[in-house]
Amino acid sequence: MAELSGRVALITGGASGIGEGTARLFVEHGARVVLADMQEERGRSVAESLGDHAVFQRAEVSREEDVRAAVERAQSEFGRLDCVFNNAGFGGALGPIAELPVEEFDMTFAVLVRGVFLGMKHAAPVLRAQGGGSIINTASVAALAAGFGPHAYSAAKAAVVHLTRSVAMELAPDRVRVNCICPGYIATPLATNTVGRSDAETRAAAPRLVDAPIPRPGEPEDIAQAALWLASEASSYVTGQAIVVDGGVSAGRSWADQPGFWKSYHPIKVYRTD
Repeated sequence: MAELSGRVALITGGASGIGEGTARLFVEHGARVVLADMQEERGRSVAESLGDHAVFQRAEVSREEDVRAAVERAQSEFGRLDCVFNNAGFGGALGPIAELPVEEFDMTFAVLVRGVFLGMKHAAPVLRAQGGGSIINTASVAALAAGFGPHAYSAAKAAVVHLTRSVAMELAPDRVRVNCICPGYIATPLATNTVGRSDAETRAAAPRLVDAPIPRPGEPEDIAQAALWLASEASSYVTGQAIVVDGGVSAGRSWADQPGFWKSYHPIKVYRTD
């Protein structure tokens, strides 16, 4: 069973969605967490609801001083750091390639790639000095195949996957594991266009995300469970991996979606000859 008793985790984007769900699950399994996010009011509310096991740190992950401060907050508040979940993100630049504003493209990479880079940069020395730890990055199924996200978002998430693998090879001798999770469509405020609205509004918008072979919306809890495993000793021999949690979307086409399949399908009949 994945347990985090006595461990400390820093979770970026921890005020809502996947980050909030992961923070709650980590605390349930014994961890103390630093929630780093730009959503100050919501972040403080989530941290307060978790009692002495959580604190909020305002951070914009594209700013190095903010990320450095968040790592330092974990050490000063809880005395150590065992896991960093570089999860903060947004949808990024939208539109056809000929119409993408350069500044929006750059901002997409600043948050989705530089934010992950900074989290790993400042966590690595701490985890090395402690003799090991876990770094988890949020990528996406959009990193693995085209058509699951906008151009800039997809390219940035692909960069996260390969940066994860590259850094994993550097840190493995120091027992620091580096992996990423590739979510499919998850019912979060970002995916349902309900950022800043109530949890009830997010849940109400979730059914439209059902397009996976597993016939239900993906939930933040689904990603949190993968993060829990990667943060714990249960995954102590796993590094450099992109763990896909998407309800089967990236595996291929559902049989039910293949035109005329069931009309031409006949079960194999087995006849007795004796």
